[in-house]
Amino acid sequence: MDPITIIDKYYKDHHIARDILIRHSHAVATKAVAIAGYLGLKGKKLVFIYEAAMLHDIGMYLTNAPEIGCYGELPYICHGYLGHNLLLKEGYKKHAKVCERHTGTGISKKEIIQRGLPIPERSMKPRSVEEKIICYADKFFSKNPDKLGVEKKPEKIIKKLRRHGEDKVIQFEEWHMAYNIPESPFD
Repeated sequence: MDPITIIDKYYKDHHIARDILIRHSHAVATKAVAIAGYLGLKGKKLVFIYEAAMLHDIGMYLTNAPEIGCYGELPYICHGYLGHNLLLKEGYKKHAKVCERHTGTGISKKEIIQRGLPIPERSMKPRSVEEKIICYADKFFSKNPDKLGVEKKPEKIIKKLRRHGEDKVIQFEEWHMAYNIPESPFD
């Protein structure tokens, strides 16, 4: 599978969104693969992490987010399940799950119902280690065109997550303890 071929299939008329998607996803994929390698994951798992990280936001063009070149009709929060549906149609069930489960630190069915979110009422929380690594890596990179590829500090991520509940902060901090790669003393 070639993620760029799949992206090109859906983004041929969405040039700005395509550029943002690819640059953002490449940053996420690079970080996620580095984390997975550091944790000792190999072979097919690394390939999957790269592919799924490149495709995790593929549904964004169907949402209304003009600041990133997306002129669809649905709210941005829908991009995960929309991407899930696209990748299911392409025959990539495991990759599709990453799309649906990467938003924030994941969204529970209870949270969807309580907050009245316009997404299907089912658990959208990452389950596999691969899903969790991609979800964690995604938090470090914005799709803001002026900040593409610039890695956020954990403190800034935590501040943003706190607006959505302390449980999101706790989840991120757990992942940070498990997935943060120590900096090289030579950097």
